Amino acid sequence: MNHNAQIIEAFYTAFQRKDYKAMQGMYSDTATFSDSVFKDLNAQQVRAMWEMLIKRGTDLEMTFGNIKTDGNTATAEWTATYTFSGSGQKVINNIHARFVIKDGKIVEHKDYFPFYTWAKQALGTPGKLLGWTGFMRKKVQQKAMKGLSDFMAKNNVI
Repeated sequence: MNHNAQIIEAFYTAFQRKDYKAMQGMYSDTATFSDSVFKDLNAQQVRAMWEMLIKRGTDLEMTFGNIKTDGNTATAEWTATYTFSGSGQKVINNIHARFVIKDGKIVEHKDYFPFYTWAKQALGTPGKLLGWTGFMRKKVQQKAMKGLSDFMAKNNVI
């Protein structure tokens, strides 16, 4: 296993242990993160996001595999299983991750998953009816960013 694959393996192993501090330490100070819910986070925000998700995700379980590397990029597949706090609905989210690694640190991390599939599970009937719309996606993104901002303020991460 090459060095970049080892970094991704260590990242997801820390995630399984719910060790957000170890995960945070794997990002460079200029890192960025995006997925279907959290868009264009900077390093401070992505570090806080993992802390928030792990602290709030009391029943969060995750599995990972299929780590591949090519130069300074790496990809992996992972699945998060948890109860969405906003609705009490059970979610099984299958995610494709792409990383750019420089000097042993993650500088770019993008997670890809179908928003509508996630919304149907996480939001129940509203997700089934409106999860395919840009309106619902934007509403969820705004709520997620407010939750992250509030978490950062409460925990003096600002």
